[in-house]
Amino acid sequence: MRGKSKGRTVQYIMAAVVAALVLATLAPAAKAGELDRLFEKLNRKFEKKLEEVKQTQLGDTEIGQGLREALEVGINNAVDLTGSTNGFFGNKAIRIPLPDKLHKVEKFIRAIGYDKRVDKFVLSMNRAAEKAAPFARDIFLNALMEMTFDDARGILGGGDTAATDFFKGKTHGKLVEIFTPPVIEALNEYDVTRKYRSLFGRFQSLPFLKLDGDLDIEHYVVGKALDGLFHMLGEEERKIRTDPAARITDLLREVFK
Repeated sequence: MRGKSKGRTVQYIMAAVVAALVLATLAPAAKAGELDRLFEKLNRKFEKKLEEVKQTQLGDTEIGQGLREALEVGINNAVDLTGSTNGFFGNKAIRIPLPDKLHKVEKFIRAIGYDKRVDKFVLSMNRAAEKAAPFARDIFLNALMEMTFDDARGILGGGDTAATDFFKGKTHGKLVEIFTPPVIEALNEYDVTRKYRSLFGRFQSLPFLKLDGDLDIEHYVVGKALDGLFHMLGEEERKIRTDPAARITDLLREVFK
């Protein structure tokens, strides 16, 4: 594959040289501005072809390893960021809010002086997510093994978060199952479930605040915690794809240059 790619590179260079000679021959008959535009157009096409050839010179192994390495770097950074104090609560993009179905109750109980208790409950959900986040590291890293070389080559030319989106689509269900126990443990540590029932349970029976069904607070926090982790993983992938300074290994610099 590499021999063919080099052959194509030589062909493109020869074609560019021939085109340049033809343009030079026609130069006396062409206006200066038109000639400049022709050279500029040729140069853009030539650079695009060189980039295409350069990508084909990367083997499946390099591409697969490069994307896994990018996701591994992203996973470690995402977990470190979310697993620290205020990793969720201090980040507006992933902070876990009250569930939508509680907003009607929230307005009422804040109006009667329960502001601090509501705020403490929200904080406790985010603290539980921060506590559980480090448990996701090994789960995420093990899930990387499911990415095939064919998957990797398709992802390489995708959008800024193509690898993260693929990874999420393939592993989200399994991650929910495995990630739930550490989240529940963290919820118990921060007394989240009891706070929820104590704060909202007494008001849900009021006719004008009646909610449709009960809220599974554990399932809600698990979902939001994973959403936050994937959001941060996507941001880390975006950095690697767009910011050369984030490519901290030789392989990342080769694959994403």
